Amino acid sequence: MPVNATGRTLHDPKGGSFWFDAGALCLDFAHTGGEGPYAVFESLHEPADLAEWLAQPPIEAVMTVEVSAADLAAAKTLRQAIWEAAHARAADRPPPAAAIAAVNRAAAAAPLVPELAGDGASAGWAAPVRASQALSTLAREMIELLSGPLSGRIRECASDNCPLVFVDTSRPGARRWCAMERCGNRHKLRARRARRAADT
Repeated sequence: MPVNATGRTLHDPKGGSFWFDAGALCLDFAHTGGEGPYAVFESLHEPADLAEWLAQPPIEAVMTVEVSAADLAAAKTLRQAIWEAAHARAADRPPPAAAIAAVNRAAAAAPLVPELAGDGASAGWAAPVRASQALSTLAREMIELLSGPLSGRIRECASDNCPLVFVDTSRPGARRWCAMERCGNRHKLRARRARRAADT
């Protein structure tokens, strides 16, 4: 059963990894790979990869119905739509019509259904648990994000060459970087070098 924590470890194909919290599970999902130049970051190669991602916290949706190739294709379509819509909102543009349609299409399916366990103190997802339900849950979260009070806080990392998007859930709304230990520290290092160069 999901908790409110978000964030995943992202791996750079050139080496290294870092923790990135997009602030919303649907945006975490948008960073599991991509199209074109982002294909090198692909982590959902097979249906089993999608099942494994969905089984992890915070969603913890353990599939009781095997994930199919069609489910994987639908997941990648939704992922691209979330990516495009988030970037559009970060740039203060309306999301592309095709992205809106894809999110709405995924959301139209039945979502995951919470179920209270016999102890009355814990919960999980009612069986059967299908990939389409998990994708619907992600799509519905994206709809809430785009139409809710945090829509104006969807941002792209302030680094010149980092396309990661996140929703700034901090109280002051001052988050600029995908991760302080990655782009934030790189920015600090560049600024320090620039100051030293100016001093000399």
